[in-house]
Amino acid sequence: MSSGIMQALYNSVSGLFGFSQNLDTISNNISNMNTPGFRGSDSFFENVLDDDGTKIAGTGTDTSQGQIEQTSTSTDVAIQGEGLFMLKDSQGNLYYTRSGQFDFNASGQLEDSVNKYLVQGYSPTGSFGNIDISSLKTLPAAATTTVNLVGNITGSSPDTISDITIYDAQGTAHTLTMTLTSASSSTTPVPTGSKTWDVSLTDSAGGALGSGQISFDNTGAPEAGANSVTMTANLGGKSQSVVFNFGTPGSLSGATGISGTPTSLTAKVQDGHGVVGLSSQSFDTNGVLQLTYADGSTHAGPQLALASFADESSMHEIHGNLYLPPQNQTAQIGRPGSATFGNIDGSSLEMSNVDLTQELADMIVLQRGYQASSRVMTVSSDMLQQLYDSTRGG
Repeated sequence: MSSGIMQALYNSVSGLFGFSQNLDTISNNISNMNTPGFRGSDSFFENVLDDDGTKIAGTGTDTSQGQIEQTSTSTDVAIQGEGLFMLKDSQGNLYYTRSGQFDFNASGQLEDSVNKYLVQGYSPTGSFGNIDISSLKTLPAAATTTVNLVGNITGSSPDTISDITIYDAQGTAHTLTMTLTSASSSTTPVPTGSKTWDVSLTDSAGGALGSGQISFDNTGAPEAGANSVTMTANLGGKSQSVVFNFGTPGSLSGATGISGTPTSLTAKVQDGHGVVGLSSQSFDTNGVLQLTYADGSTHAGPQLALASFADESSMHEIHGNLYLPPQNQTAQIGRPGSATFGNIDGSSLEMSNVDLTQELADMIVLQRGYQASSRVMTVSSDMLQQLYDSTRGG
């Protein structure tokens, strides 16, 4: 009889130990309910052989996706679907996370905001490594090659277009003036009835930079062979050619020469710029960093890399949102939106997948179990005391 009472006492003690260990798991879940990318855990009980009580057999990680919330930080990212971000520390060790709290450091490398580990991805040329935009913070200068003329030119002569700004190969701006003068004859064979204009180009000081002729047919459309003027001049110490295009022959979509219509000819510089700085950046659904520059142009930058494992629930938790895989699992690496990998939500973060309501409910059940085990211990103790008292009287 006494052995059964003692076993009941030990069973109740094992219950107390198990419930207290489970409470540790629940408390960790609740304390991390606001940790981005955190995955909650569950404790599993098992019966000890020969009815010797209970014990915690282990814990399992909940790999379900947490709620995604928008943020005001353009470099915050969340995974909509499968995959883990890859981070590398200064010793070259790789870690995995669902938390996309990222930002660029002073060196232009993308790092996670908490541990300062470098985010891994693909460069614009396809090489794998750190996401680095140090060489993309500015666009190099580009020389102007084309200027399009649009609008109408009437019979008034001369007609002047001033303040045409073009750039040389070093990014230096040059202001040109175009003067169009009605010509009595054409150097290019054109049909009878065409209107021909002499075109001259001068710099801000009045120095000649180039000249040519353009012609319009009787409908006002540019003539073939006489619809552009090419300027070749020394700008910034280098020879530079710029085509001044008056439109497609036979079309009224560019410059026109229609009599009786007011003059409205303007010049639109199509390309060329000085050194342009980066103004903003954001990730698209494929994890590609879209870089927007001060001139309004957008260029594709590096792309985030994602990793997956055969059994993510067996990964080892290092910190609140960092994980390491078991030694027998190898990461499958790929790009967002490809194969089984999910898409990227920019300016967003995946929050913890902890369900507070469920955790509180589990805690109530746990508390009742702890109380019941404690009660069994008290009853066992009282019975042993009674047994002891009964032997004293003998």
